Amino acid sequence: MPKTKEQIRYNMQQVKSKDSEIELLLRKALWQNGLRYRKNVKSIFGHPDIAFIGKKVAVFCDSEFWHGYDWERRKSDFKVRQDFWIPKIERNMQRDKEVTEKLETDGWIVLRFWGKDIKSNPMDCVLKIKQCIKNR
Repeated sequence: MPKTKEQIRYNMQQVKSKDSEIELLLRKALWQNGLRYRKNVKSIFGHPDIAFIGKKVAVFCDSEFWHGYDWERRKSDFKVRQDFWIPKIERNMQRDKEVTEKLETDGWIVLRFWGKDIKSNPMDCVLKIKQCIKNR
C-alpha cells in the first residue's frame, strides 16, 4: 500500500544529519574500546562524523539510501519523482568522492562505513579504525 504524502513528509523529517542511529552505535563501540574522538568537526573539510584529529583519520557513517549503496541496481527502485531523487543521490555520491579525495590530498586517512555494516558488526568497524590509528 503506497504511503500518503503526509507519511512520506514525516519520514523525511525524521532523517538526521548528525547523531544518527549508525553514528551513535559506532561512537558507543569506539568509546567502549577506549578510543577518543571528535564528532562532526566543522573545521575539517566534509565535516566527518568522527575524527581522530592528531592521527588525521576521518570516519564517515554512510546510510545506504542517501549515499547510493548498490546504486546501479537500486536507482530503478525510485518510482516517484525520479527527476528529483536520482540526481540528488548521485550528487551525494559525487560529493562523497570529492570529500574523500580532498582529505586524502591533505594527508588524512578516510574510512567510510555503510550503515548495514555498522549495524551488523560494529566491532569489525572499530577494529579497522584501531588498525588505521595504530599504523599512523
